[in-house]
Amino acid sequence: MAEERLTTAFFRGARSAGRLITMLTAYDYPMAKLVDAAGIDAILVGDSLGNVVLGYTSTIPVTMDDMVHHIKAVTRGVTRAMVVGDMPFLSYHLSLEESLKNAGRIIQEGGAQAVKLEGGQEVAPVIRAMVTAGIPVMGHLGLTPQAVHQMGGYKVQGKDEAAARKLLDDARALEEAGVFSIVLECVPAALAELITRALEVPTIGIGAGPNCSGQILVTHDLLGLYDGAGPKFVKRYANLHQDITKALQAYREEVQTGSFPATEHCFAMPEEILTRLRREITAKAP
Repeated sequence: MAEERLTTAFFRGARSAGRLITMLTAYDYPMAKLVDAAGIDAILVGDSLGNVVLGYTSTIPVTMDDMVHHIKAVTRGVTRAMVVGDMPFLSYHLSLEESLKNAGRIIQEGGAQAVKLEGGQEVAPVIRAMVTAGIPVMGHLGLTPQAVHQMGGYKVQGKDEAAARKLLDDARALEEAGVFSIVLECVPAALAELITRALEVPTIGIGAGPNCSGQILVTHDLLGLYDGAGPKFVKRYANLHQDITKALQAYREEVQTGSFPATEHCFAMPEEILTRLRREITAKAP
């Protein structure tokens, strides 16, 4: 019997039971299958696909069509984990009608079970409208990459008292608007713990310390698929960049030296057929 897909009820139950939530990103079918098979609770198809998959320098160029395309691929590879689709830049800012239409695409076309959007009190009316329409919403506070130009870069958020109070007020506003969870990104660990204690909905940390209700990382960072230093909050559990590079180089060398493909990689055919074909070719040769 197939295992049932996790839902927002799982998030609420995990917070009540003190069970930490695991969450990772995926942007395509094979990675989604791997993450799901590993028993991860939820998969975020993040607009981080702009940086990680599409080669942009930020998330801002990512479109709704990009998101729906990748969400569909991920949902085809998942049987258990809850799938959350990111709402990209300007997809929920222009009007309530446009925001609902775009969120609906992520659920209806993409097959995700929830959407995620960035922002605090200013997006609470949008969240409330989505929840009223039956669309589960995950909030996102702290470092919000879509506002990176306004923030002046990728920096830790909430370090002074005014900023910390605003984050706390924003978190309460999102909870009141109906979110089922909130991502806290690049927030001091002690502040993230205070926010988590102040809320009933779970918090999912990324660079926000160990006392959130769960954690999320970009899977490509966790696996070390890119060379060079990553963000401070990332722990590399593998170095696949190095492993993959070595494998590709070995392939190139074996093809160039003629050692691949070897006999075990080839298909055979009846010798009598080959003999007849050789005779025919020889007979037709000039």
